[in-house]
Amino acid sequence: MTQHSHDRLLIIDFGSQVTQLIARRLRELNVYCEIHPYQKVTDAFLAEFAPKAIIFSGGPDSVTREGSPRPPQSAYTMGVPILGICYGQQVMMQDLGGIVEAGQSHTAEFGRAYVKPTELKTDLFNGWFLDPNGREQVWMSHGDHVAKLAPGFDVYGTSSGAPFAMTADLERRFYAVQFHPEVHHTPNGATLYANFVKLAGFTGDWTMGAYREEMIQKIRDEVGDKKVICALSGGVDSSVTGILLHEAIGDQLTCVFVDHGMLRLNEAEQVVAMFRENYNLNLIHADESDLFLNALEGVSDPEVKRKTIGKLFIDVFQKYANEIEGAEFLAQGTLYPDVIESVSFSGGPSVTIKSHHNVGGLPEKMGLKLVEPLRELFKDEVRALGTELGLPASFIGRHPFPGPGLAIRCPGEITREKLDILRKADAIYIDQIRKHGLYDDIWQAFAAILPMRTVGVMGDGRTYDFALALRAVTSVDGMTADYYPFTHEFLGETSTRIINEVQGINRVFYDCTSKPPGTIELE
Repeated sequence: MTQHSHDRLLIIDFGSQVTQLIARRLRELNVYCEIHPYQKVTDAFLAEFAPKAIIFSGGPDSVTREGSPRPPQSAYTMGVPILGICYGQQVMMQDLGGIVEAGQSHTAEFGRAYVKPTELKTDLFNGWFLDPNGREQVWMSHGDHVAKLAPGFDVYGTSSGAPFAMTADLERRFYAVQFHPEVHHTPNGATLYANFVKLAGFTGDWTMGAYREEMIQKIRDEVGDKKVICALSGGVDSSVTGILLHEAIGDQLTCVFVDHGMLRLNEAEQVVAMFRENYNLNLIHADESDLFLNALEGVSDPEVKRKTIGKLFIDVFQKYANEIEGAEFLAQGTLYPDVIESVSFSGGPSVTIKSHHNVGGLPEKMGLKLVEPLRELFKDEVRALGTELGLPASFIGRHPFPGPGLAIRCPGEITREKLDILRKADAIYIDQIRKHGLYDDIWQAFAAILPMRTVGVMGDGRTYDFALALRAVTSVDGMTADYYPFTHEFLGETSTRIINEVQGINRVFYDCTSKPPGTIELE
């Protein structure tokens, strides 16, 4: 368990896919928090962690099922405020003497809903119900429902499917809501969290400056006088990791930049030049493109692609680690969303969405320990940390780029021909976005070459070339995303440029899928 001097809030994870967004909302308030799965939260854990407040997350289970996830009973006797969300509300009611009933069609709610206040008041909902209609939009996702409140609780808000949508026991400072205030579809949810941490007495003393100092000390304590190799991709995440490690341990760090043959146009040259000219880092440029592309020949399954790339990354780092005397650690720029999508943080119960090449630790045979100083941060927090470390704003603002690179932007089989076409098309697309002044408005934008050829007409001749998909999304943390609403004029202009300037493309599509139901990357 990480030791901090700050007051800490504990989020007990019952398996919701959006538990990490609770942490995101709290960090926006400069409140230090940690997510831990309910299986690991024991009486001893609570005593050691000593939280100033606790939040129970949502989850997919039913509290009516025997053996369903529960917090330890000692959570209720610590004397600290507790906020239960969705499943967390139902757990609280069931544990404290209320009644929860299994899902029924007339009480289930999924999606947008509206709550109205009762005559009772509590500071938890200060700033709510200011709409002229006297109601508040929220996001519901529940089948089960509270049928009877636990003793001591009162109702502060109701919805059409949840007569106990907002409840509280003010004497014990226990609060519970049926909806999800952490998601963007509850527009005023941030106010609820701000009220909760204020009621709990948090002062908002956790900042990226504090994180930097604490992580540097943690790295020094963990690494000692040993050497570290850092997986440097040139993206924001790995670069911030490298600079942070360099500040912590100096020449004990060697960065290895692996060109796996699936980088963007001229990216390898740009990355190497930037780090060698601007930072006094030990840097190895490893051109291993043939190794990766040969191994991926004929592979079309996206999970096989990711696992193949992950294995080869490990093999490559093993090779260079063997050449660095005293290297005992491998550093990676793994972020919190990577961890959540691969497996719930710290081994919790969330469902795996897809594997990430840089998540899950290292095989024992490698003989290296893993250092992941950004593992608990979201992308915008990494950018804030980069600013704290002195990285230029133009670099920090770069769009995310996946570790597997263009491999997951080539659905189906990867070929060198398709990669060359994709590099050129992607460069034109990003150039168009920059020329129109849209780059900083977009979270991530890229082109993907589709596993299909289409018939076209160019110069009175028949073509049978690849189709290209353009993708651009807006997001706060990468966990949910909306497509960017380009104008038809922009899309038409960009499509024309790509088809005219890139041989091998004769049709362009724009992907207007949000996340969920899609993911940001195509694979």
